Amino acid sequence: MVGILLMTHAPLGSAFIQAAAHVFRGKPERIEAIDVIADQNTEEVNQLAHAAVERLNDGSGVLVMTDIMGGTPSNCCRQLGEPDQVAIIAGISLPMLLRAITYRQDDLDVVVEMALAGGQNGAVRIDNRVRLSPN
Repeated sequence: MVGILLMTHAPLGSAFIQAAAHVFRGKPERIEAIDVIADQNTEEVNQLAHAAVERLNDGSGVLVMTDIMGGTPSNCCRQLGEPDQVAIIAGISLPMLLRAITYRQDDLDVVVEMALAGGQNGAVRIDNRVRLSPN
């Protein structure tokens, strides 16, 4: 099963895991969050990330999801392991995470594609201008 690591600005990663636990009625297994705090030492973040990837990888790989490209969490993801064992996506959303969890029995490339599709399809406009008649 593909492991999932959320590397985000605090407290987003933990909040996403709590939301996923609500949806799935329990915390999914093999998922962790590293919530990076302001001015946290990047070497410390790198060490935490490497240790988390080692814990989460059962040989199926690890999907690392981060909040924003170019921020400290995403910058600390770049050297986390072999490309065939660690995939990184920036721009996490709840639909993206739920899709990743749902498809994580597949191989890492499929999980990445499903997560990206969840993120793209999960962002929609809800048109509240159309009113239904009361009859």
